[in-house]
Amino acid sequence: MIGVHLNRPWLVADLGRERRILSFAPHRPGCVSARHVVWREVRDADLSPEFDVLSWLPQEFARQGHAAAVGLLTSRDVGSFVQVKAEVDGVRVAALVTLGLGNAESVGSRRAVNGVGWSTGYGTINICALIDAGLTEAALIEALTIAAEARTAAVMDCGLTLPDGRRATGTGTDCIALAADVGDLAYAGTHTAVGEALGKAVREAVTIAARTWIAENGGVARGYP
Repeated sequence: MIGVHLNRPWLVADLGRERRILSFAPHRPGCVSARHVVWREVRDADLSPEFDVLSWLPQEFARQGHAAAVGLLTSRDVGSFVQVKAEVDGVRVAALVTLGLGNAESVGSRRAVNGVGWSTGYGTINICALIDAGLTEAALIEALTIAAEARTAAVMDCGLTLPDGRRATGTGTDCIALAADVGDLAYAGTHTAVGEALGKAVREAVTIAARTWIAENGGVARGYP
């Protein structure tokens, strides 16, 4: 369902046609129309405190012809992406994920590092999910909560712990971009086919990506690789 084009440092998700996308992405957030969701990979060294990401990012996307896309930012190798598809009662969903947990947090608290009340490292869970069904705006918002729930469940299932022993629930910079056509389906909760398919695809994709990251970095978030 999602066409994937990898050309480092870019990862382009082609949704097949223009869709309504709800996201809190750093480039074109909110509820917008777009055909593509695009990742831009950066190195940790590029993200210095004085670097003006908000000015640089739209210019960078425009230079590459991606000004109209919804844009995500990651320090994870974009070639590590995972795509999982699910179908329930004729509703098809695809979830495309890149994942790093070096910026892991436990929801409801913030890690204090070197006297700073937030994580100073990098690592993000970026999710693009496409629902092959027409949803109302309210159902699209509800579906975004299902994707977030699935992401959190998968991270908790992976067992990553913070230095103080708390279980990681995500990272401090996670982002979700959820795409669907405009339509009449009014509900997308866990009792619905939409919610089941979405939850299944996102949870499995995040699980696979988290297992890969932990295999590379270990099961305790000691630092910020």
